[in-house]
Amino acid sequence: MDYRSVADEVAGDIASGVLRPGERLPTQRAFARRRRIAVSTAIRVYGELGRRGLVVGEVGRGTFVRAAPPHPGSVLAEDSGRTPVNLELNYPVAQGQSELMARSLGALLRPDVLTDATRPAAADGTPEARRAAAELLARPGWRPDPARILFAGNGRQAIAAALSSLVRPGGRLGVEELTYPLVKAIAERLGIDLVPIAMDDQGLRPDVLTAAHRRTPLSAVYVQPTLHNPLTLTMGEGRRAQLAEKLGELDLWAIEDTTWAFLAPQAEGASADGTPHPTPPPLAAYAPDRTILIDSLSKRLAPGLTTGFLVAPADHADALARALRSGAWTAGRFNLEAAVRWAGDGTVAAVGAAKRADAAARHGLVRTHLDGFRIRSDPAAYYCWWELPAPWRAETFAAAAAERLGVAVTPGTAFAVGTRVPDAVRIGLATPPVPVLAGALRRLAALAATAGP
Repeated sequence: MDYRSVADEVAGDIASGVLRPGERLPTQRAFARRRRIAVSTAIRVYGELGRRGLVVGEVGRGTFVRAAPPHPGSVLAEDSGRTPVNLELNYPVAQGQSELMARSLGALLRPDVLTDATRPAAADGTPEARRAAAELLARPGWRPDPARILFAGNGRQAIAAALSSLVRPGGRLGVEELTYPLVKAIAERLGIDLVPIAMDDQGLRPDVLTAAHRRTPLSAVYVQPTLHNPLTLTMGEGRRAQLAEKLGELDLWAIEDTTWAFLAPQAEGASADGTPHPTPPPLAAYAPDRTILIDSLSKRLAPGLTTGFLVAPADHADALARALRSGAWTAGRFNLEAAVRWAGDGTVAAVGAAKRADAAARHGLVRTHLDGFRIRSDPAAYYCWWELPAPWRAETFAAAAAERLGVAVTPGTAFAVGTRVPDAVRIGLATPPVPVLAGALRRLAALAATAGP
């Protein structure tokens, strides 16, 4: 039998799910016996499967079904413009991160360890998880108390728990006038009314927050002080101190989302373009008794195997834990155990450093291909905000980009709260390979330069 025909049969089993990703194939000798072929033929079959990207061999362990075939060659070369490019999704993947994560999980998959790791976990996790999370979330000038850390399945669930613990249905939540779209969806699901708070180049304005609260009291405010999504703004130390003072004065809670803050410089230094770019401690350092800090591993590592973190004031921890339990938002024990290992063996730090370098490199493409347009960006962020030239409007530009170019971008309406809708789009930089991103930016620039729809 021709080795290619045998390879075709195995490939069919992989495509149909008979052989699942990660499953180990028999040794080549055992495979030859089962198929009644020569060992030399079996060797060629395995070689052909490897060439097709369907299996991967690991020295000393065997041959395994690959989770997904590698990108075709065209993706790694110049993009032709025919393949859809999604610049809405923003899931950064550092080179080699899967290998790092896999090594950390080896001990966790031993049967005796796995038995314990698959038991239920409480909202406050385990002592080891709290200590690991405290080290992971620490910033220069601030380190959370491990006893104040709770865990959710992911960052979105952490936000939902924080909102439900602070704002009753029909209550009012202050948000930046451009905010994370999922907060809009969560608030709608929980029956919470959003109140837009005007921003300037430092982010949310404390004076506008004060005026909004005094008109009709707010229950809390949701804010992204570091690398705001989508504007990439970072509050300075003075603004954070002002906001913290207002929280105390107004007896108001803050939910601080730091999901993207791991990309920001952790100490005073210079950004990729040479501009001084120190990052102050989180708002929670200035208002520890009025702030719930939210973070997760979704962007630091991977969204499919993640953990959400909440740092809660001591007198609100019980209410927050009840919200996590009642919403079924607590973290899985396996994820917690994985997070402890990834944080402890340097995986999170190594992947984070690689992603910071990658984000800076991708911003170089923005400077090259969108030069001359009004772009709000921070070289540390994995996204930028593009204020479109007239006569383009956000929705029509996004539609034209999708229909004419096969490039998906997020219109400003997705982030806007209230009636003020900017003619701008957010460009997510993290997901496509660098050559594909470069081609997409170049085509978007050409589209924006036309007379419009």
